[in-house]
Amino acid sequence: MISVITKRADFLRANSGTRNARAGFVLLTRPNDGQGIRFGITVTKKIGNAVVRNRMKRRFRELLRAALPTQGLPDHDHVLIGRAGGVERDFALLADELGRALERAREGKGDPSGGRRPRKGNRGR
Repeated sequence: MISVITKRADFLRANSGTRNARAGFVLLTRPNDGQGIRFGITVTKKIGNAVVRNRMKRRFRELLRAALPTQGLPDHDHVLIGRAGGVERDFALLADELGRALERAREGKGDPSGGRRPRKGNRGR
């Protein structure tokens, strides 16, 4: 059974898992101690207005519901973070990218963390 992640703490925990970035989204996967396959979707206000964000979330929800029963990692949390190019991308292309990202996650491979930029703001001064 596939369930939805609703608690902020679960999203934050997933952020420490395996990260696979694609042009339209970033997939985070992390073991969840036997709670089954769960998914969550995050789209920030940087992407666009509410209409654009909701359209992206609907597309991601459909992608995950189609892919996770067969390709999802058992007993893992899957979180999709929307990127700016995700709304305009072809749905079939997004599905293919999600399949490849799930395959990499299944193999335990993720993107290197060296490419991440530090957060802006107070840096301990």
